[in-house]
Amino acid sequence: MEHAPLEHAPKEHTTPVVRPRGPAHPDKPPEDRQPHLPLPLPPPLPAAAPAAGAAPTPATPAPAAPAKPTEEEKPVGTGLPLPRFAALRTDDVNLRAGPGTRYPIEWVYKRRDLPMEIEREFEVWRLVKDPDGIRGWIHQATLTGRRTFMVQGADATLRAEPKDDAAPVALLKVGVIGRIRSCEAGSAWCRVVVGDYRGYLKRSQFWGALPDEVIAP
Repeated sequence: MEHAPLEHAPKEHTTPVVRPRGPAHPDKPPEDRQPHLPLPLPPPLPAAAPAAGAAPTPATPAPAAPAKPTEEEKPVGTGLPLPRFAALRTDDVNLRAGPGTRYPIEWVYKRRDLPMEIEREFEVWRLVKDPDGIRGWIHQATLTGRRTFMVQGADATLRAEPKDDAAPVALLKVGVIGRIRSCEAGSAWCRVVVGDYRGYLKRSQFWGALPDEVIAP
C-alpha cells in the first residue's frame, strides 16, 4: 500500500526581536572619581586692640570690586535652538552638578549614542536632561550632533511603512538605541535605523526628537 508523500507545513514568519546593548541608566561614580574640593579658609583672627598712646594703624583699603564683563567677554552660545537633542559621543561621560570640573560628578553614563536633550548653554558646558529626567552639566566635547533615539515606555514595532497596519520589520525592546534618519513635518512617524533593520517608528514611542521637529535626511 502506497502512502501519500508528507507535506511540510510552511514555517511561520516571526518578527525579529532587537534587545538593548549596554546600560541605559547612569551609574553613581566611584569615590576616586570625585574631585577633591579645596577646604574653606579659616575665619580671620580678631585684630588686637592698639596699645595706649600708640598711633592708630591706617586701615587697609578694601580690594576693588571686579569689573563687570563687557559684551565681548560674556559667554557666547552656539546660537543653535534650545531645547535640542544631541547624543553621547563615548561610553564614559560624566554628568556634573555644575558647569565646570570643580563641581562633583553626580552620574556616569556608559552608553554611547544615548540621546540627551540640551536645555541651556554656558561656555563649553551644556545643561542636559536624559531619558529618565535626570539633569546635569556635561562638556560639549562629550556630545555629538548625531541624531539618535531610545525606545521608551513599552516595546515598539518597527514597520516597513509609516502606517499602523504596515508589515512589521522588527520588535524593538525598551532601551534599544538607533539612528534617526528623518522626521517629516506634521508626521507622527520618523524613519529610523537599528542595526541592519530600517523602517518607521512613531515619535510617541521613543525619546530623541521634539514633538513637531523636522529632521532632514
